[in-house]
Amino acid sequence: MRLGGHVVLVTGGLGAIGRAVCDAITAEGGVVLAADIAEGADISLDVTSEASWDAARAAVEAAHGRLDGLVNNAGLMHVGSIEDTSFADWRRVMAVNADGPFLGCKAMWGLLRRSAAPSIVNLSSVSGLVGGAKLVAYNASKGAVRLMTKSVALHGAREAPPIRCNSVHPAFVESPMVDGIAAEMRDPATAHAKLRAMVPLGRMATAADVAEQVVHLLSPASGFATGAEFVLDGGLTAQ
Repeated sequence: MRLGGHVVLVTGGLGAIGRAVCDAITAEGGVVLAADIAEGADISLDVTSEASWDAARAAVEAAHGRLDGLVNNAGLMHVGSIEDTSFADWRRVMAVNADGPFLGCKAMWGLLRRSAAPSIVNLSSVSGLVGGAKLVAYNASKGAVRLMTKSVALHGAREAPPIRCNSVHPAFVESPMVDGIAAEMRDPATAHAKLRAMVPLGRMATAADVAEQVVHLLSPASGFATGAEFVLDGGLTAQ
């Protein structure tokens, strides 16, 4: 098993991708801690709150004494151009998508230092690589995750053992988030079809596709990968 005995915290652990990641970690022998603001999580966590992260760190330390993996998965989508995105919407998206991973890496660093093979995986997006006219806040937040990951990786490379940090960049994933984008259009069914048609492989990603990549990056099998961006877009950005 690739993650035998690894203790891994997953933010947004009760969402579509988060659940798939948690299931995949468990299937590979890991001990998963699903962190979410919603009821029913292993750890109650508001990723935008430093105090909430401090409480999560204390809970992990009390239960396990270390952390082997951190998956910053919690995310928020907002559809809007520079003209029709309010400053409040901008700040809300940045708080969840950019502040959240920053606070997570910072809060959990000391526990990751205690691991024999520590790894951080930050969920960015293809929208962190290419722009969209009506994704100004989302583009900015996911682009921030991409470069923050590289800085964290370079800092982590100085540790012994190194704390690796990589980002994953999915395209459209079959999930409530994509359903929300489609719902903004006149005909959601047609919107879904158009999204699929944009992808050379002819389909959207599944949550399981993302989870498999995350597990690989958490495991020692990817031990020479750090500061890298792993694109899961079915060929979208190759065009």
